[in-house]
Amino acid sequence: MDILKQPLITEKISAGNERGVYGFIVEKTADKIQIRNAVEKTYGVKVVSVRTIRYAAKHKTRYTKNKIVSGYTNAFKKAIVQVADGEVIDFYGEI
Repeated sequence: MDILKQPLITEKISAGNERGVYGFIVEKTADKIQIRNAVEKTYGVKVVSVRTIRYAAKHKTRYTKNKIVSGYTNAFKKAIVQVADGEVIDFYGEI
C-alpha cells in the first residue's frame, strides 16, 4: 500500500516550503508514524513532526439539461510534515 498519494502544491503550502513545511495527500487509514516513515524513506529527509487533517465528503448537486445529478466528492486525508532544519524536499527535480 502506497501511503503517500500526491504532494500538495498550493500557495499556502509553498510559502511554508521555505521553513521546511510540506503537505501531502495520504491514505485515509495511515497514522502519523506510517506517514513519517514513508516520507523519510521516499525523500531521504529527517521528519520532525507530522500533523494530519481529515476532510469529509461533501454533497454536490449539478443541474444539467436532462436531470439533476446528485452525489458526493471524495473524502481524503491531508498530512502537514515538518522536516529538520537545512533539509529540503525537491518536488520539481523530475520535471
